[in-house]
Amino acid sequence: MNFDVLKNEPRLLLEGKLKPIQGTRFQPTGFPDLGAATYDCGGTRMLLVESAQSMANRLESVCWDGPSDDWVEPLKGMPFVRAEDPEGNLIITSVEASHRLNSPYILEGKDKTFFNTLKEELGTLEKGQVDLRRLAKVLFKYDTNSLIHGIFLAKKEIAGGRMRLPRALTSFIEASDITVASSGGVKLDSFDPKGDAKKGFGNVPFHRDEFTGNIKIFFNVDLSQICGFGFDSAAEDLLIGLALYKIQAVLHRGMRLRTACDLELDGKLAVTRPSMFEMPTLEALSTAMPGLIAGASGNFAAPTVTVVKLEA
Repeated sequence: MNFDVLKNEPRLLLEGKLKPIQGTRFQPTGFPDLGAATYDCGGTRMLLVESAQSMANRLESVCWDGPSDDWVEPLKGMPFVRAEDPEGNLIITSVEASHRLNSPYILEGKDKTFFNTLKEELGTLEKGQVDLRRLAKVLFKYDTNSLIHGIFLAKKEIAGGRMRLPRALTSFIEASDITVASSGGVKLDSFDPKGDAKKGFGNVPFHRDEFTGNIKIFFNVDLSQICGFGFDSAAEDLLIGLALYKIQAVLHRGMRLRTACDLELDGKLAVTRPSMFEMPTLEALSTAMPGLIAGASGNFAAPTVTVVKLEA
């Protein structure tokens, strides 16, 4: 797979129109003490349907095969860290953990082998300029996925807690020209309709707000950041290919955001920058990824799965 057209570009920007699989209403993400994130943009009523944080989680989850505790087939062979209990049972992996390598299950256990390895390979200076290329090299070695979704190693023992990288792949979903579709219902208690609702008894009426509007999904691949890591072309191509695979995979497999928010692409995914780039299909990327992984495998840890034991 040839990414030469992207080599001198700062960003790859894509967007697509979404629609509910059934009906016209959809349920956006909600926030504590806020509810739906509505806002005004030049007189147009707007709505945040899915945040960048949530989309990052979804872009990771479509790459992971839970039953086998490994990457999905096209991505097998990429490195990650696996935290286990003393019996060898899986607790979490760096792909699934909320903060990736910075997960307490990986860095806060009694087994300090991997933590000390990071300290040695990243350096422990509390002052001085942080070497982000060095960080990128270590992340590529142990947890390549972190270079796509960003990381913050907030440990004072590692460069004073200053090792961080932003996301190289960002996505969000928003809707314009929105209207509220108010509805509601009742939680029924046929035995005691007037029971104590605070304890879960009785009939409990509730309201519900869904929305209609024009929904769009956006993707931003920071090619400048990937280029700035200073990798060879094989490693750079793997990172670009992985980002594109995630985009196509989430569009094909991961658009049931909530019970009342099941979306699909309405038309084609459009490349807005650079216009000459043609987005590969999921099938083409699935075929290409094993070769891209093999081509960059010289930069991986051996073995590719690093095991951290959480002692009882």
